[in-house]
Amino acid sequence: MSNSRNERSGTDERQVRGRQAENMAAQYLQNQGYRILARNWRCRTGELDLIVTKEEQIVIVEVRSRSGYALSYGFPSESITPRKIRKVRDTAAVYLLQTAKQTALVRFDVITVLYHGDGEPQLEHLKAAF
Repeated sequence: MSNSRNERSGTDERQVRGRQAENMAAQYLQNQGYRILARNWRCRTGELDLIVTKEEQIVIVEVRSRSGYALSYGFPSESITPRKIRKVRDTAAVYLLQTAKQTALVRFDVITVLYHGDGEPQLEHLKAAF
């Protein structure tokens, strides 16, 4: 018999870490001169974590986080599968159509946040990741 309380707690912790990682990524991007256009933008095809702009380019940012304890599953950037890339690209196409920005220059970045025990989380910005 599984302990649903512990399972929910693990999910809750991952959700909290995920929100923290998105907040950290948004703050980092703003500090780098990006302007946030949208956060957690949703439509029928999926969700875009962050949509930012800088120097007339729209950047779609996928944020991935992982705790140091979960590294046996790989680094956060390794969790981006070809299926996920297709889903992000399809969702970005809907966003660009709905906002009349189909002709904009678009780049797809990934920001990873790795949580190490009690230490400071490590953020990595992968530009033009896919």
